[in-house]
Amino acid sequence: MQHRRSAQLLALTVAAGLAVAACGSSSSSSTTTAAPAATTTAAPGTTAGPGTTAAATTSLKGICPDDVGIQTDWMPEAEHGFLYQMVGKGYTVDKGKAVVTGPLVDSKGNDTGVTISIHSGGAAQHFDPVTKILYDNPDTLLLGYVYTDEAIQFSGSEFPTVAVMSGFEKNPQMIMWDPNTYPDAKGIADLGTAKVKVRYFGGAAYMDFLTSTGVLSKDQVDGSYTGDPTLFIADEGKSAQQGFGSAEPFAYESDLKDANGKALWGKKVAYQYINDIGWKNYAESIATRPENITKYADCFKKLVPIIQQASVDYVNSPANANAVILDAVAQFGKDFGWSYSQANADYGVATIKADGLVANGPDGVMGSFDEARVTDLIAKAIPVYTAKGTPPKAGLTAADIVTNEFIDKSIHL
Repeated sequence: MQHRRSAQLLALTVAAGLAVAACGSSSSSSTTTAAPAATTTAAPGTTAGPGTTAAATTSLKGICPDDVGIQTDWMPEAEHGFLYQMVGKGYTVDKGKAVVTGPLVDSKGNDTGVTISIHSGGAAQHFDPVTKILYDNPDTLLLGYVYTDEAIQFSGSEFPTVAVMSGFEKNPQMIMWDPNTYPDAKGIADLGTAKVKVRYFGGAAYMDFLTSTGVLSKDQVDGSYTGDPTLFIADEGKSAQQGFGSAEPFAYESDLKDANGKALWGKKVAYQYINDIGWKNYAESIATRPENITKYADCFKKLVPIIQQASVDYVNSPANANAVILDAVAQFGKDFGWSYSQANADYGVATIKADGLVANGPDGVMGSFDEARVTDLIAKAIPVYTAKGTPPKAGLTAADIVTNEFIDKSIHL
């Protein structure tokens, strides 16, 4: 199974031999604790983004499930901020299951009459793919983070999904390298020319795309990466590796330290997004099981615009959502090998905004899908997944895996 995320080794003081944040497992109790009210209040005066009009209080009661369960792909972080933007005052945290539950609020902080439960992924879900988790938990999960290439991969399996909104316009996945060692490298293709070893999570479809198109060669890529920074640091800049542009650059420059507080890397890395070299994959898309498109159509017509607006509000005013994220991490992060700080969140939001990771689509709308882009990715992904033994659905089209049916075209950054 392809690992969807890189390990974000954030806010860690790494002991001798380097402890690995991403590989922890939970041993916490499953008690649920109320969070401090100060961290749960919706942002006063939070408003719609420029050019948008925030709707009056939207009631979801009776048309959406009483609890809107959403499965994420990792532990709480800035990439999930737009979900936590919808968590209202008085939320609770289930430390054993790594779930945050609270009133689902609109852009004004008004209670919509239902609750939202944000289920952390990664170690909390034994690193299972979100597509599988959605099918394993149909009674508790309505939606989940599904990347477009993952939807393509599973379209011909027992786990098909349809995305109702694109979470990220640009996938944060990137390849990073040491600019001091390779000063002439301007992008991933230059690493290929220089025959630099590139480590990545084994099974990643984008890497098969890069090797099949000659950007990188098969003899220079190494699928043994597990999230452990040890080898990159030990190589002293000779190798490259995958990461998230909204996380690893800050972690390696500022966070990774030994037991005495000495920086283990302590300098900038250079990187290029996978998106910018041809694998234009929508990340953190909000998806559901296909039968839910009809079953919960009335729900999605009202819920999806709330999520769109939450995306706009988060990048413009992230403080309250980040407070919920940091509180959740403080309560259960250690049990799952995860650490996250205010500085990490600040860097994540700044990069998400500056690099256009969360942005309007080509149509100027927040959260919409460009079907031509999805069609292009399908064409590139079919041979990759077929070669892996997981052929996508025969005759697959963009309409099979994404829809703009519920998108409010008036909402934008």
